[in-house]
Amino acid sequence: MAIAKRGLVVGATALAVAAVTVTGAGLHFSQSKAFFEESPKELVDEVWQLIDRTYVDATFNQVDWEAVRTEYLEPDYSTREDAYVAIREMLELLGDPYTRFMDPQEFRNMQVDTSGELTGVGIQISQEEETKEIVVVSPIEDTPAFEAGLRSQDVITAIDGESTEGMDLNDAVSRIRGTVGSEVTLTIRRGEEIIDFNLIRARIEIHPVRYSIQDSPAGRVGYIRLTQFSANAAKEMSEAIETLNNDNIVGYILDLRSNPGGLLYSSIEIARMWLSEGTIVSTVDRQGVVDEEAASNRALTDKPLVVLVDGGSASASEILSGALQDNRRAQLVGTKTFGKGLVQSVRSLPDGSGLAITVAKYLTPSGRDINKLGIEPDIILELSDEAQELLASDRTLIGTGDDPQYARALEVLTEVVRTTRQTASSVGN
Repeated sequence: MAIAKRGLVVGATALAVAAVTVTGAGLHFSQSKAFFEESPKELVDEVWQLIDRTYVDATFNQVDWEAVRTEYLEPDYSTREDAYVAIREMLELLGDPYTRFMDPQEFRNMQVDTSGELTGVGIQISQEEETKEIVVVSPIEDTPAFEAGLRSQDVITAIDGESTEGMDLNDAVSRIRGTVGSEVTLTIRRGEEIIDFNLIRARIEIHPVRYSIQDSPAGRVGYIRLTQFSANAAKEMSEAIETLNNDNIVGYILDLRSNPGGLLYSSIEIARMWLSEGTIVSTVDRQGVVDEEAASNRALTDKPLVVLVDGGSASASEILSGALQDNRRAQLVGTKTFGKGLVQSVRSLPDGSGLAITVAKYLTPSGRDINKLGIEPDIILELSDEAQELLASDRTLIGTGDDPQYARALEVLTEVVRTTRQTASSVGN
């Protein structure tokens, strides 16, 4: 099965403010929409067919999918809303919270242009498969959620006082979203602590790449922080690397901490900026390996590289860090990554609704399936509670000497630079 890369979303988070590239059906909306309004049962069948053709697991997670079709196409549905209820029930049988149906309003919320302004509080959330808890994958920098101090792995127990127990992921996203300037209260469980966060929804402009030059014992170091794999991330990353190269830096620290992922093609393009050769990622559907992406001998730099990761580094972040680690291009410093190794295709349906389908999983170059497992850094360094509080309270300290993980990455990079110089000197002699 050929997969259009620009239509794939890596990871399984609900995109509370980020957007995805949409592929699939619905090219003739006006005629098709009228047809589906007259025959909502056809919409149920359309969704069933898409799952039947493309879902990643040929056993449909041990569900008799043919029997499901018989059950859900037997009733008559008088309205589209009745069909929507049936579709959600049908998909729930898969036990996959990331294969989900979106009504037209939910789908429009998802179709945000990642290169422009977004509206929301600035978090990406996921639903745990076993507990069904709504969990923060990561707050996005310079957003209300980030400024308020929400963290990766925070569990959202209530939204505006309403418990999230039994709440659908899409329902949670819809409740968190709202008009600019309005308030939403998220009740968070963090360990044994319960915290209320009163957040003002905002219009957010996201620039995913930031960079600076830092001094080190080995010389000037290029520090790049990538917060999201959006549509413009590769362009901004290329500009950052080229600018830093012109400043005669000796090596790079790439910070992927709390980066919840995004678009598959974006992670591949960025990996090619760091890798001259080698496999980047393989995508696997129910028939086996369907695509393998490799470096294209167009790396922008071969200078030493250290990558920072943590539990908020998910999906596309794990593709990039896994490729760099497996190809021995970089050492990883920090804590184990999130563990989201799933790929979704987001399809528009003829009535204006949408469907996200888990169509594949991905493997790192060495063949690792990291879903639910994450990637172990080469050098593990946990942040203390005090360090987390300090960095959360003053984000300007991230990527400085007051950031213990950054400081450790700088030590590692310094040693690599020195070793490289000694090797070059020995060869020269």
